[in-house]
Amino acid sequence: MNYFEHAKVLTQALPYIQSLSGKIVLIKYGGNAMTSDELRKSVATDIVLLQCVGIKPVIVHGGGPHISEFINKIGEENRFIDGLRYTDEKTIEIVQMVLGGKVNKDIVSLIESVGGKALGLCGIDASFIKAKKLEGSVDLGFVGEITSIDTTLLTTLLSSGYIPVIGSVATNEDCTQTYNINADICASKLASALKAEKLMLLTNVPGLMINPNDEATLISSLRLHEIKKIQMDGIIKSGMIPKIDCCVEAIRMGVKEAHIIDGTLPHSILLELLSKEGIGTMIY
Repeated sequence: MNYFEHAKVLTQALPYIQSLSGKIVLIKYGGNAMTSDELRKSVATDIVLLQCVGIKPVIVHGGGPHISEFINKIGEENRFIDGLRYTDEKTIEIVQMVLGGKVNKDIVSLIESVGGKALGLCGIDASFIKAKKLEGSVDLGFVGEITSIDTTLLTTLLSSGYIPVIGSVATNEDCTQTYNINADICASKLASALKAEKLMLLTNVPGLMINPNDEATLISSLRLHEIKKIQMDGIIKSGMIPKIDCCVEAIRMGVKEAHIIDGTLPHSILLELLSKEGIGTMIY
């Protein structure tokens, strides 16, 4: 690529930068985009670049693989019910330690290493995310659903130039019980509460595809009213179901656009946000 082509690529990003300047972009950063040092640095660089051009990134992370690894290390058994982690008293202590500690601070350090200003926290800090026990057909233990979010702390951090990095752990109303919160749901709820312009879910697939085995069938954009039909057609399957549900909920609550992208591709955040074609599925 010669100098003129470099310049063309940069100038093509200008209208997208202008449209997002001053706006909040909520990024759910999961284990799929943490698989190598190179990939982690790519994500952190994208996030810092967004901030440098006037966009306000907020990061929500999970850490399922890290939790499972720690549980194995202490000789305990990881227990899942219908693919969902059962969280007993010992497990919730590990979840709080891993999500609020190790994983959270690793992401903060990574952002700081490429020149960003980040501050790590979880929903327990200032009790800004409140939750109650998740009630359903099966008992998952100390797994919660969010009941309220106080955005005061986050807006203060954003206005002070910090990138909030949030672990998906919350407390109940009287701060006596900690709950493990699904990170996708946490990201969706926070995006709505912050009136974010965009919600981005980093996954390990290109996006929503008509044929999951054929990337050429990627659905690049999808209007909200079209989702019911493709659900009936059986296109939305397995792990994509809760992600689509999170995107739909966020848009219904005021988020302008939601994106499902392949977080295993270097600089996937920039490619989706600052280019005409994008690389994933945008729901609006």
